[in-house]
Amino acid sequence: MLHKNTGKHGLIFVVSAPSGTGKTSLCRGVSDAIADLRYGVSYTTRPPRPGEVDGRDYFFVDEPTFQSRIAKNDLLEWAEVHGHLYGTSREVITSQTEQGIDVIIDVDPHGAMALKKKWSDGVYIYILPPSFDALRERLTARRSDTEDEIARRLQKAREEIWNYRQYYYLIVNENYKEALSALTAIIVAERIKTRRMNFAWIEETFIKQLNKKE
Repeated sequence: MLHKNTGKHGLIFVVSAPSGTGKTSLCRGVSDAIADLRYGVSYTTRPPRPGEVDGRDYFFVDEPTFQSRIAKNDLLEWAEVHGHLYGTSREVITSQTEQGIDVIIDVDPHGAMALKKKWSDGVYIYILPPSFDALRERLTARRSDTEDEIARRLQKAREEIWNYRQYYYLIVNENYKEALSALTAIIVAERIKTRRMNFAWIEETFIKQLNKKE
């Protein structure tokens, strides 16, 4: 049984990867599998892809609306990626973590590093494709980008991958089930780290009870 840690404040798991690596599918898969883990929906100015739903995959907004959120300091981080704006909602994150619920979000490396400066206690995870050839095949298979756009995304991936040392964990997504298992293991391990435990609960539940018996 997978259950959350006994700490008072929820954790943030920040997942980055080159476009087309499968980070969103992994984040959604693990949030479905683990109790008290929510997928943090981001804002974007890009149009929805076929099958995407507003409020589930992203909050799809126009640029003036996005800019107004920046001006109001409503975004923990934001960045322009492949010609569109993406940002992490402060309200979405804090409303969950303040209730002790963990949140997993997928952001580009620029956004992840900006968030790391503000939220140093987050858990930063990088997802790699098995190869550039495999990444190209995945980008081509989803049929949502032109050849020029795919070339730009591959070049961006070559630049972004150099940031892998800034993350705490690396997962190669060659097999979805194995990658999902690795991501699940990271979340479970982080939740049960001693430094994240509620020491008052441990003392009340165990130490004081032992003292009473003595």
